[in-house]
Amino acid sequence: MDPGGRVFFSSAGRTLSVEDQISILTVGVDIGSSTSHLVFSRIVLERLDSRYVVAQRETLHESGILLTPYKSEEGGDIDPVALGEFITNEYQAAGINPESIDTGALILTGVAAGRNNARAIGELFAREAGRMVAVSAGDSLETIMAAHGSGAVARSRRDRATIMNVDIGGGTSKIAVCADGKVIAQTVLDVGARLISFDVFGRIERVEAAASRDFKVGDVPDCAKAEAFANRMADRLDQAVRGCSAGDLVAGGFSGRIDAVTVSGGVAEYFYGREKSSYGDLGAILAAAIRKRLEAWGPRIELPDQTIRATVIGASQYTTQVSGSTIYVSPLSVLPLRNIPVIAPDFKFEAVVPQEVFTSIQKALQLFDLADGDVPVALFVPWRGPATFDRLDAFCRGVSGGMSAILAKGHPLVLAGDGDVGGLIGVHFHEEMGLPHAIVSIDSLDLREFDYIDIGAMLDLSGAVPVVVKSLLFGKRAA
Repeated sequence: MDPGGRVFFSSAGRTLSVEDQISILTVGVDIGSSTSHLVFSRIVLERLDSRYVVAQRETLHESGILLTPYKSEEGGDIDPVALGEFITNEYQAAGINPESIDTGALILTGVAAGRNNARAIGELFAREAGRMVAVSAGDSLETIMAAHGSGAVARSRRDRATIMNVDIGGGTSKIAVCADGKVIAQTVLDVGARLISFDVFGRIERVEAAASRDFKVGDVPDCAKAEAFANRMADRLDQAVRGCSAGDLVAGGFSGRIDAVTVSGGVAEYFYGREKSSYGDLGAILAAAIRKRLEAWGPRIELPDQTIRATVIGASQYTTQVSGSTIYVSPLSVLPLRNIPVIAPDFKFEAVVPQEVFTSIQKALQLFDLADGDVPVALFVPWRGPATFDRLDAFCRGVSGGMSAILAKGHPLVLAGDGDVGGLIGVHFHEEMGLPHAIVSIDSLDLREFDYIDIGAMLDLSGAVPVVVKSLLFGKRAA
């Protein structure tokens, strides 16, 4: 600190003494089973003590909606050329340079995430779409994004009610139960409008795995067979939503009353009567079947804030946290970092003992098969108590030993806390212990064990860093 008591960012020479508000430009890119689209947004954050909180969200540009292109009819890969042209054109239409993007999320959702080249496409577009865009296809994160983008999370807080959002897409349906402004339970089903799709002659041109027992490419099914399949999917969804309220162990075991249901996703356009055209899939008949069952269930049905764009709005506006005002990054070129797994050792802060810190870290690394040091790891630090020299020194010595295998392979030391001591810890490692490795020590974050995080480059002027938290990367769907 200088004599005036202002906090400077280590290695950056920046101050937050007058930086009470920052503005960041975000992008959400959703490559889904049926459709692909983008949303550009601006998020304004205001400082609350040492933490930044979202004060305003503004949608700047919504792209057109593209039917997700595939290379071949049955089980084909996503066509990266067609997608690349679409995304490039939308950046131009928005008047936004990819280099001006601060953060965001690129997600491959539903059955699109299961294509052979899904990860490669995600990584390709992440490099091209901005300075730090998250790549994720985890069902958990996708469900949470849809719940936020649909407005169900905010509605649960505003109305003091338990809101269920059902996001029905081309390949999957995501159910989220929201209460007190949080997603408290979730699950995902292989229920979607484009598990089979038809050409203009009524022949099946693509069949996803979940429908392969009933249909084959080239078949011309009669209306009764297609409707029966849609009804079976609707029955399965009906059982899942009723299971949540009945207390079955669905996605976290929610048990309680559902006050209202909102429906988002592409099928919601038919569900709420906004779309009448056919796109060669089961959208219209699936929506009718699901509406019939939800109306018979009991909770009131409400209109969401967003339907088909719920997930991409969630990706653009609700994935980002921003670090606190006391962080340490050295050198600055170490950022951005992507897809860093988080471990949360069982630290005891009543008395900080280096050997106990070391042991706790080793146990956490071994638990998640990270002890070999092959990948960088973020250490969650829920610091408690005073940050005296002796306590910091004991903690840092335990950390350097516990993370030695990771540091030995040239990875940076990454620490992420929920308090406001990130800067002090980083400074201690470099200036007191002389640790030669790159250090990223950030704070004021809400993380859980084995989240994945992306840490972006420092934002201009403020010196804070954007952080995208992801729960499951390319994870498997729950049964």
